[in-house]
Amino acid sequence: MNGTELGKMLIMLGLGAILIGAVLIILSRFISLGNLPGDIVIKGENGGGFYFPIVSCIVMSIVLSVIMNLFSR
Repeated sequence: MNGTELGKMLIMLGLGAILIGAVLIILSRFISLGNLPGDIVIKGENGGGFYFPIVSCIVMSIVLSVIMNLFSR
């Protein structure tokens, strides 16, 4: 892989990251991922806490799996 191909690949990865970021910003207005029922939140007495978004992770996994299967065919 020469420098030109590497540069093009990095530009495409950057544009893809920008596109994914824009989609996440737009979707965050409609869908509140991270606050779904089933997400584990434990708050400590001194302001600390533990947060594990298990249901949000499962939903994102299903959605990304469907999208990847649509694009791979």
